[in-house]
Amino acid sequence: MKILLSGGGTGGHIYPALALIKRIKQVHPSSEIMYIGTEKGLESKIVRNAAIAFKSIEIQGFKRSLSISNLKTILLFFISIKKSKKIIKDFQPDVVIGTGGYVCAPVIYAASKLKIPTIIHEQNSVAGVTNKFLARYATKIAVCFEEARAEFSRYSDKVSYTGNPRAQEVVGIKPSTILKDYHLAVNQPTVLIFGGSRGARSLNEAFIAALPELNKKKYQVLFATGDVHYERIKKQVEPQIKENLSISVVPYIENMPEVFANVDLVVSRSGATTLAELTALGLPSILVPSPYVTNDHQTKNAESLTKRGAAKMITEDQLTGKSLIKAIDELMLHEEIRNNMAKAAKQLGLPEAADHLIQMIKEIIR
Repeated sequence: MKILLSGGGTGGHIYPALALIKRIKQVHPSSEIMYIGTEKGLESKIVRNAAIAFKSIEIQGFKRSLSISNLKTILLFFISIKKSKKIIKDFQPDVVIGTGGYVCAPVIYAASKLKIPTIIHEQNSVAGVTNKFLARYATKIAVCFEEARAEFSRYSDKVSYTGNPRAQEVVGIKPSTILKDYHLAVNQPTVLIFGGSRGARSLNEAFIAALPELNKKKYQVLFATGDVHYERIKKQVEPQIKENLSISVVPYIENMPEVFANVDLVVSRSGATTLAELTALGLPSILVPSPYVTNDHQTKNAESLTKRGAAKMITEDQLTGKSLIKAIDELMLHEEIRNNMAKAAKQLGLPEAADHLIQMIKEIIR
């Protein structure tokens, strides 16, 4: 098989693509893979570092307000369609897959005009603007939340619930001694709190406010501030945790899935990739959706889990040190509640998500 993928802008669009590529190479080692992204996006570094053939196009998103830059966006769109067609003709893929971000628009559109089978993959419960635009041109639409089906109601015959390939990548991870790397004890109840790679100011402030109470708890806490916030927060909290061996504050966690496999509760934002990993591993969580994302999709993602008993949610305007402690204690001090939430999360996980997508690929290229 020859497979062309495109996706960019955020890790949430890139990492599912990489997880799918990894699985394709495992089950079809002779497959040829190519990736189209932008030079300015995260994908240019992440994909190249993964030793995957990479081609770039120049494209940008529309401004939501009236702006002269939107004229440039339109011009770049037509130029990038032309370049995408050339890349596709040269590579001659059997299928083209878009995992989100505006870079996918010219790539999937070009492939459809060249009569190449296409798949768009929507990770969130609320579809992105690019995927809504591409739905009419795509051969198949893969979704990770059942709620997302309604976003493509005009094309319901194309939609399949496949899940996020990232789930299949993490589901086999076993408990380890990784907590030692963070100066915490192994096999002791542990809460992980983080706000994404760059951190989240609201979670950081709530942690600082909750610290006097967290210092008294019997459970451990691993807290990732985000690189940009670390030095400031370290100065604030260091005097309080200097002799407390059950609280560890770090800027960033490199291997998040392995840490997930060794903690009992996660407090985090509700991005699609994080939720795919949590449900694949059957981890209870307290979700604090970011209100600053398009269409408030993180709230919808969190609601998908909370209504099924797989997570608790605290909205950002309700997040305080007291509300954080209360929510954590409700789970960490009541094992039965925590276990029930873990079971509900596990039921939502799709541990064969990548295989579902591979099967979809095979069906449309026959």
